[in-house]
Amino acid sequence: MTVPEINYWAVLVATAASMVVGAVWYSRGVMGERWARLAGVDLEHPSRRPLWPMITTVLMSLITAWVLAGAATIAWHFYAGSYFWASVVTSVTLWAGFTAARLITHDAFEGRSTRLTTLNIGHELVTVLVMALIVGVWPPAGL
Repeated sequence: MTVPEINYWAVLVATAASMVVGAVWYSRGVMGERWARLAGVDLEHPSRRPLWPMITTVLMSLITAWVLAGAATIAWHFYAGSYFWASVVTSVTLWAGFTAARLITHDAFEGRSTRLTTLNIGHELVTVLVMALIVGVWPPAGL
């Protein structure tokens, strides 16, 4: 079994970038207040400390960036052409087929607002696109 080439520096930077995207997206001045209202979250009195959700977010972002980098390399080897576009197209395909599809399904069964679902999948799309841009402009050595 061959493991696809991955630029781990790009993965780490993409992970950090995802945290920046989330911090901006869910800030009060951008989507934070809207998200809190739709999700029923009291920003003034959170129900739990943010440490474990933040650790979980970093770990999941790292996994996402790593999988995206590997999948982009596999796509590039398969289709040839531009590594950058392989990364971007792969990110949108994985987002649509997994992230958006699963969130929409779960939110429909949980009775969540379509506006909340749209806000969250919008965030996920922006996140994976930013990750894809980083991975795409910083391919593994030798590609």
